[in-house]
Amino acid sequence: MPALKPDVTLRGAVDLAREAAESIAESGTVGEHLGMEMVQDRLATHYFACTAGAYPGWRWAITVARVPRSKIVTVSETNLVPGDGALLSPEWLPYADRLAPGDVGPGDVTPKIDDDPLLVAGFEATGDEDVDQMALWELGLGRPRVLSAEGREAAAQRWYEGDHGPNAPVAQKAPAPCSSCGFFVPMAGALRDFFGVCASAWSPSDGRVVSLDHGCGAHSEADMQGPEPEVIAPIVLDDNELERV
Repeated sequence: MPALKPDVTLRGAVDLAREAAESIAESGTVGEHLGMEMVQDRLATHYFACTAGAYPGWRWAITVARVPRSKIVTVSETNLVPGDGALLSPEWLPYADRLAPGDVGPGDVTPKIDDDPLLVAGFEATGDEDVDQMALWELGLGRPRVLSAEGREAAAQRWYEGDHGPNAPVAQKAPAPCSSCGFFVPMAGALRDFFGVCASAWSPSDGRVVSLDHGCGAHSEADMQGPEPEVIAPIVLDDNELERV
């Protein structure tokens, strides 16, 4: 694309552009002239610094134009545009992308993701009753989708690094791991070797998925050291010592 020819007439319209900027700006917020940029033939934009405290790094952009063979310049547009280092609002995110784990409350419904990589399609019935019942027991037949290998790994990683994994503060000071606790209920399936469910009412992880190497002070086989029994010395009477009254 060939470079645009400089337009001397438009370049000289700085005062006209400043007057247009001052007509839309708060008083005293149009600063120094920052230069001019050619947009098209006989169309250019003048930039002025914005000195308003609420808009650091922004610029007033005044677009001016003229018709062919005319020396009369007119104002086409007046805008406030961001410059280098301008303070901008965060990029807008769709509702589905703004939700985070834990945000869903009573009555909230999350949008369906048809191509969710964490899920795969369920299995259709074969017509063989014995085979279908076995599949229903083993694979959860009847659900449209089940966890994919990626979904299972993501869940396992999240659980392991969370508050019920081995790095939690309560686990670091636990007397023994969950794997040796009588209240530990192993999970079924592929995650059995790594996780289970805590069934101790005294544990902060009661009813939660915990890793085998998690732990807490409510371990079934752990015991606290009891205090030393208090010994009270017997009273000794000295008949030779008299108390004055």
